[in-house]
Amino acid sequence: MSDSQWWFLDLAAVIAFTGAFTFGIVSGVGGVIRTAIALPMILCFPGYALVSILFPSEPSDEYQSFDALKSGLETPRLVTGGLESVERFVLSVVFSIALVPTVTLFASVTPRGITPETVLLGLASLTVVLSLLAVVSRYRCPAEQRFAPSLSIGSLFFSRERPNVYERVNPRPYNVAIVIGLVVLLASAGFAATNPPQGESFTELSVQTENVTGDTDTMYESTYAAGETEPLTVSITNQENAERDYTTVVLLERIEQGDGDEVNVTDRDELARASATVADGETREQSLEITPTMSGDDLRITVLLYQGEAPSEPAAGDAYRTMHLPVVVE
Repeated sequence: MSDSQWWFLDLAAVIAFTGAFTFGIVSGVGGVIRTAIALPMILCFPGYALVSILFPSEPSDEYQSFDALKSGLETPRLVTGGLESVERFVLSVVFSIALVPTVTLFASVTPRGITPETVLLGLASLTVVLSLLAVVSRYRCPAEQRFAPSLSIGSLFFSRERPNVYERVNPRPYNVAIVIGLVVLLASAGFAATNPPQGESFTELSVQTENVTGDTDTMYESTYAAGETEPLTVSITNQENAERDYTTVVLLERIEQGDGDEVNVTDRDELARASATVADGETREQSLEITPTMSGDDLRITVLLYQGEAPSEPAAGDAYRTMHLPVVVE
């Protein structure tokens, strides 16, 4: 069976791949698999469908004679039509890169805004529509001129043999350099997609606050009774761009004012300790039970957060995050 009988095969493959990709997005496929199938959708398929609409015919060289009576010219004029495989590939990448900002612009006005899902689903929808229009465009083209995907890998690097005055094949070795350049471009895009630039990494530490009213003196529980157990809820928000293990330590410290703003710790007791694993972008609440062992108005609760395990004798100087809460223990 000749290639011409399968003139729609490449476009059918594009539609099938786009459908599989859309199913993957909807079903929540992620990680390396999602990146691998997203790259063709971003860098090739939309542009390939558009190129197929604009150039439905296969490469061909024809000679058109001039009207000698009107122009005085008798040498035939060479008329070139269609695109070579490497030319289609290059334009597919260029057009795809040009279409991505357009889809992103439309995604910005949708209720969900600009997200990876809206942009990728928009590209998938555009690719299917353009592919269907490309099928119609090729079908309307005369069968003998209709472009059909070649089964020969060599056609990507050399032009087809065309009749010309020298009756020779027109090799295009520079196509190899073009393909190598595009491979480097695709590899760079793949690396950028799989290793996106990370923003500033940090972890937020906070304690649960009370309902704020006009009579509120502090945003947290500041008065305790010695020997009585009270709850203390600590929130950890992970913005470290990766999952992290944390250890929270709660201390009760007696302090005295030193020179200037210096504060000296004269006594310290550990009240609670807990561990938690928090995924990137998530918040985990820890409900701790604390029982004050000292009394007075010169006390503070110190909440220390460590990445990983905490030392046996924790202190504010070696903690990843520190929070001081002045309290009164009656």
